Amino acid sequence: MVNLQLMCIIVNAGMGSKVMKTAKKHGVSGGTVLVGKGTVKNKFLEKLAINNIKKEVILMGSSKKMTARVLETLNARFKFDKPNHGIAFTTSINQVFGASSLKNEQIIESGGATNNMYHAIIVIVEKGNAEDVMDAATKAGSKGGTIINARGSGIHETSKVFSMEIEPEKEIVLILSESNATDAITSSIRKNLDIEEPGKGIIFVQDINDTYGIYK
Repeated sequence: MVNLQLMCIIVNAGMGSKVMKTAKKHGVSGGTVLVGKGTVKNKFLEKLAINNIKKEVILMGSSKKMTARVLETLNARFKFDKPNHGIAFTTSINQVFGASSLKNEQIIESGGATNNMYHAIIVIVEKGNAEDVMDAATKAGSKGGTIINARGSGIHETSKVFSMEIEPEKEIVLILSESNATDAITSSIRKNLDIEEPGKGIIFVQDINDTYGIYK
């Protein structure tokens, strides 16, 4: 029985396939690459209109032991410990469905209290609102995040396809925060985007286990 973990690696566009290839070479069975954009608050970059940087987000699941080994290898290869080379972190997986490559892995919950230094704040909102999420998070002390385009599938979507009324696209905002700043950031997002109102969005927070490339 082993613990499974999810590796999340955020790199500049074009690096995702290289990261995936290296991870597979060292035992990871596969993963998913998502395209997003990073948000950098820099006045000089804003003047040049290049403050939004294209990013790739790689998600890979594996055993805790393999995850630790692969992340060390990836860090040595891609230098996450250097500024602007990427960010990598892991979160625990409690259940897996539909991942045939992990079907023989059994999961045990770690149990007990944890003392995590960082949290992953994930916010799902309608397309066009991600920048407002980032503005609210920045006001509360966040140093940036990654915006990923997604698409929701509401319960009424199928019945409305032929009348052309299709579920609106969504945006996912991934923000890494120090644990002592998480409440302030989530509160600011909830307040500024009226998250408590139906259909306004969803926020959930995950503990982060191991990190590479995160700077204060």
